[in-house]
Amino acid sequence: MKVIQVGIGGMGNTWLNAVLNSSEVEYAALVEINEDIGRQQAEKYGLDPALIFRSLPEALAAVSADGVIDVTPPAFHREISAIALEAGLPVLSEKPLANTLADAVAIGQKANETGVLHMVAQNYRYHVPVQTLKSVLASGEFGRVGSVSVEFFKGPHFGGFREEMAYPLIIDMAIHHFDLMRFLLESESVSIFGRSWNPPWSWYKGDASASVSLEFASGVMVAYNGSWCSTGRETAWNAHWRFECERGVVTLQEDRVYTQARSDELLSQGGYSQFSNGEVIEVKPVELTHVAQAYLLHEFYQAVTQHKAVATTCQDNIKSLGIVFDVIKSCETGQPVRSGEMKR
Repeated sequence: MKVIQVGIGGMGNTWLNAVLNSSEVEYAALVEINEDIGRQQAEKYGLDPALIFRSLPEALAAVSADGVIDVTPPAFHREISAIALEAGLPVLSEKPLANTLADAVAIGQKANETGVLHMVAQNYRYHVPVQTLKSVLASGEFGRVGSVSVEFFKGPHFGGFREEMAYPLIIDMAIHHFDLMRFLLESESVSIFGRSWNPPWSWYKGDASASVSLEFASGVMVAYNGSWCSTGRETAWNAHWRFECERGVVTLQEDRVYTQARSDELLSQGGYSQFSNGEVIEVKPVELTHVAQAYLLHEFYQAVTQHKAVATTCQDNIKSLGIVFDVIKSCETGQPVRSGEMKR
């Protein structure tokens, strides 16, 4: 399967490594608007400079491809997606789906009109710690989830478009965690209340910190607290999670999953926990053949060549992005937002 990657600097490095290490996918061409980045990446990765174009239409006119990987900044996702989908080429797009709800809706409409696959790279779903956590919750051993607390604190200096965003944490990073909430809880948000702010030492133009309360249709309440300009004691990128369940507690800390059963309960023998008088047990990580971007690339390959269904289509992912914009609306109005009030 041959693809065209649009954007090869920055996050493009991750996808360059994924494709170049894949036995299923190879490059038909690459697109990079910055000539210096194009030259640097061609030398670094041994790419053919003749296959690096300045625009996607130029690349489409010169080569034959089976799909497009969009690694451009979010503001360009609508344009790139439209060009690819109208050309009949499936799209694997970096998150977020778009930088505005209107653009996200337009991408979904274009995918529906053309009948061509558009999927979003929610790679955090396919990390070993997250899949391990999912396996524990899905086992049902700890019963119903009542509440969840999520903590995320990092202080990355990216430069570029992220540091110019009005809500960098919420739009560019928390989209991962909001998507994981839907994935782990298998439920949709119904009500959101959020506050955002920018600490005085922040190197971001927009609000880099937020506190959000979310209610899900299942009745689960989630408390999310995060910052992208933390000065120390950072969490893992997957964040730290605590699930309060009817028969114990399940946590993800520093990318390790732990369980603690209620000491007055006898849980199934041989499962994730057993009668242990409150002992904290570390769960053995699941084994995955592919992880993160490599998983998504493999899934994209199977979808295009074998017509297998994928989980993170743009039609589904707009629900995760909808949480992002509901949070922003709540932050700007100071009022709770009922999910779905804005057009999806």
